[in-house]
Amino acid sequence: MNIVSDLAFFVVLARQPSLAAAAQEMGITPPNVSRRLAALERRLGLRLLNRTTRRLSLTAEGQRYLDEGERILQDLEGLEQALTAGRETPRGLLRVNATFGFGRRHLAPLISDFVRQQPQVEVMLELSDHPLDLTEHAMDIGIRFGSPPDSRIMARRIARNRRLLCASPAYLSGFGLPATPQELARHRCIVIRENNATFNHWQLTDGQDKLMVKVNGPLSTNHGEVAVDWALAGHGIVLRSEWDVAAYLREGKLCRLLAPWAGEAADIHALYPQRHHLSAKVTAFLDFLADRFAGYRTDMPALPATPW
Repeated sequence: MNIVSDLAFFVVLARQPSLAAAAQEMGITPPNVSRRLAALERRLGLRLLNRTTRRLSLTAEGQRYLDEGERILQDLEGLEQALTAGRETPRGLLRVNATFGFGRRHLAPLISDFVRQQPQVEVMLELSDHPLDLTEHAMDIGIRFGSPPDSRIMARRIARNRRLLCASPAYLSGFGLPATPQELARHRCIVIRENNATFNHWQLTDGQDKLMVKVNGPLSTNHGEVAVDWALAGHGIVLRSEWDVAAYLREGKLCRLLAPWAGEAADIHALYPQRHHLSAKVTAFLDFLADRFAGYRTDMPALPATPW
């Protein structure tokens, strides 16, 4: 009996919504998945999953088998990584999660370079509107903005980042330049609805003091790139990550407003489960990101304090 193989099979199966999805994930046919599950349940003398043609649900015994089995697999993986860390070559599948805008614009080109440098590593980049739970979705690394959310997750800062107040020259010509953060309340602001944050309250800091400004405007969106496009078109003021607007600021298509006031720091972190801290593929990718983003950061010149 290959107990470890059965555990690994069940962990993958239990994380999928259906037998068909599990079969696709494993690269085998649904009947093969069904037969292997039936053989596992016969060996244990327990029913692990309730299944219909459309969905799977864990029994109480199945939930325990999943939870404790996953911990055993993680311990085994950590043991092997600890034993081989000194001589391991980065290899295997690396699963990375990031948001759509940052992932497509900044991360995807770096992954293209990374796999050329590390030909034994395969990368699966999963882009999503909201950050995925790394454990639930079996991700190795998640790229996040802001402070790490969970002490159980390891984090490495790969780049500093600010959220800057910006508007186009066309907007400023038509509506004027706010002289203080409080004047933002009288301007047309483009707000971004994301996560569970109060979308029309902007938390600002000048490095010493902090204040909250309630803003309004005719346009709002849940997609940061759309908000920047509207700002470029002259529809209003946007508060957006420096990584998203730096090129437009350098080109003069957007102007930074109210410096040194900016949104609170939103540094870019790479998050990964604790069990991966010795993985050669994870370590190699984190080192690569830190090195390349450091180079990008030095290419960003100091931005002007006023638009003129």
